[in-house]
Amino acid sequence: MKIGIIGTGQVGTALARGFSRIGEEVRLGSRNPSAVYPPPGVNVVSQREAVDWADMVVLAVKYVVVKEVIQSIGPGAFKGKIVLDVTNALTKERSWAVGFSTSVSEEIAGLLPGTRIVKAFNTVYAMWHDKGKICDEQLSLFVAGDDAEAKQTVMRLGAQIGFGPVDCGPQSSARYLEAMAYQLIFLDDRLHMGRAIGYRLVKG
Repeated sequence: MKIGIIGTGQVGTALARGFSRIGEEVRLGSRNPSAVYPPPGVNVVSQREAVDWADMVVLAVKYVVVKEVIQSIGPGAFKGKIVLDVTNALTKERSWAVGFSTSVSEEIAGLLPGTRIVKAFNTVYAMWHDKGKICDEQLSLFVAGDDAEAKQTVMRLGAQIGFGPVDCGPQSSARYLEAMAYQLIFLDDRLHMGRAIGYRLVKG
């Protein structure tokens, strides 16, 4: 699968490492490709080139710039593709942005008609994105979306990286996943637990 990742920060780079490690073709999309130092085996191109080339596009940018990035690339470029949304619903001040009646993921779906949106990887700190576990503890990968085939694709990729995938139901479930991420950030920022923490669903 050809995976284009929009965003070259910690999240985008970690996902590039993870997907590349399991044998997928990966390109990072940047507004300034010459300024990016990618992981080995990963090419850096413009954001539009990454989207045009990819079968699946990963949106790994901050919530406050999601609309701007999509408009800059052109919504039509995403049509027919799986769009993996890993964003979190945070303002510039890192406070809660949406969640009671919608989610970032649902807002993105409204901006990108004709795409298959999947929410995943947002409940995991970036440093674990390419591992799927903390030490020997497997992390759960919570996945939400309305397209069953697209969800299965993301779950398969996550399992290959090392996660335990969990199908969380429809796109609207992204509201709960975004809240889970905010709770994780709170435990780190406010309660000083650090980032070696994560979620694991235990089934009896």
